[in-house]
Amino acid sequence: MAKSSRKARLVSSRTVYRGPVFTVTTDHVQEPGGVKVRRDVIRHSGSVVVLAVDDSGATPRVLLERQYRHAASDYLWEIPAGRIDPGEQELQAAKRELLEETGYTAAKWRRILKFYASPGFVAETMSVFLATGLRAGEAQPEEDEIIYKRMVPLPTAVRMVISGTIRDAKTISSVLWLDHMTRTAKVKRAARK
Repeated sequence: MAKSSRKARLVSSRTVYRGPVFTVTTDHVQEPGGVKVRRDVIRHSGSVVVLAVDDSGATPRVLLERQYRHAASDYLWEIPAGRIDPGEQELQAAKRELLEETGYTAAKWRRILKFYASPGFVAETMSVFLATGLRAGEAQPEEDEIIYKRMVPLPTAVRMVISGTIRDAKTISSVLWLDHMTRTAKVKRAARK
């Protein structure tokens, strides 16, 4: 077996913290190269992220939220997201989060990205869903959520990423994905003319 395809061997694991959102384990592992190390890992059920896009006009518009994030000690611009509840499927969670946080529903859904939030010590995956065919409704936020929402033209969202106004990784990756896909589609349409 090639070295690059080997996996670490778990020697022992102990839960050192159990909270309502995540647990922390202290794992002793033997890395693929043979070195034995301690790894503290945050275990999380996974999250869903919703790239809600109004594509009814010539320029797509992205639904952004602004809310206070204690870990960042600041208000951040983000796209809707939240954790997957026990027994819930990813798409079901994405639809719930979009409705709760923004009041919007969507006619079309497609998973576009799945990634690890911070794989050095967090075992959380994030699945990004593209939601289109949006219909506005009344938000149903949780008690501790104070969310301001705004539809932003895609070029403006890209400028917010490049200027550092958007500092949230899931939002950065999703906005840049949409920008790339939009540009690629325009090039293909132009080539067919």
